[in-house]
Amino acid sequence: MADFDDGTIVIQLQKILKTQYQQIGDAMIGGGVDNMEKYKYMLGQAHAYQFITGELSNLLNKGAKDDKSTILSFGNTRNKNNNT
Repeated sequence: MADFDDGTIVIQLQKILKTQYQQIGDAMIGGGVDNMEKYKYMLGQAHAYQFITGELSNLLNKGAKDDKSTILSFGNTRNKNNNT
């Protein structure tokens, strides 16, 4: 398994979301929508991808400004003074 740090994971997620967003746009422009229900569904997906991408960017920016911790913490959450 590859060794990723938190920032790398967020960047990879952003790339995936950008690709998915582009594919939806291409399908909509290229005539991949044949009814209003499908159009609304695809538009909703596009909005969700944009929202998530924006939130991930906010996390990266917050993490860059926060000197105390990383962006996401998946490690041990026990109290450092408690050995249990």
